[in-house]
Amino acid sequence: MTDQTPASRTSGWLRLVVAGVIAGLGSALAIGGMEWLSVAADYPLIIIPFATSIVLVIALPDAEPAQPRALIGGHLVSTIAGLVVVMLTGPSAWAAAAAVGLAVFAMVITDTMHPPAGINPLLVVLNNLSWPFLIAPVLAGALLLALFAFIWHRLSGRPDWPARWL
Repeated sequence: MTDQTPASRTSGWLRLVVAGVIAGLGSALAIGGMEWLSVAADYPLIIIPFATSIVLVIALPDAEPAQPRALIGGHLVSTIAGLVVVMLTGPSAWAAAAAVGLAVFAMVITDTMHPPAGINPLLVVLNNLSWPFLIAPVLAGALLLALFAFIWHRLSGRPDWPARWL
């Protein structure tokens, strides 16, 4: 038996719906903005590293991987891992696997774990990307996403994001 009244169950459900609408709208706007930048820059890879990051940062803002240190640092560290591996070995499936493993190791030891950034070394190695990829789209995209999340959370009534910057 539960202590909840029908009114409190309805209130809880309504809060979930409102939270879902806010997170869904924020995610859609951020993805739309990234896609627009991708088309404007004529760079189709710009959105790939950030699609799941957007969901994490907007829908689960209290999670440690959704904090700016993890968001920005994780994308940078994992991309560097991919760039180092592709520079040393060239593109191959085994190199991509090694780069993802190195990226996870690097995110753990730098305390920048951001699981969505695990795709970065895969993209870098399999597409034989070079160091400019680190600046644009990775650094620029991560900074823009952090800025978007900061503004979005304030506008949507969550002025406590981020819990910490570093």
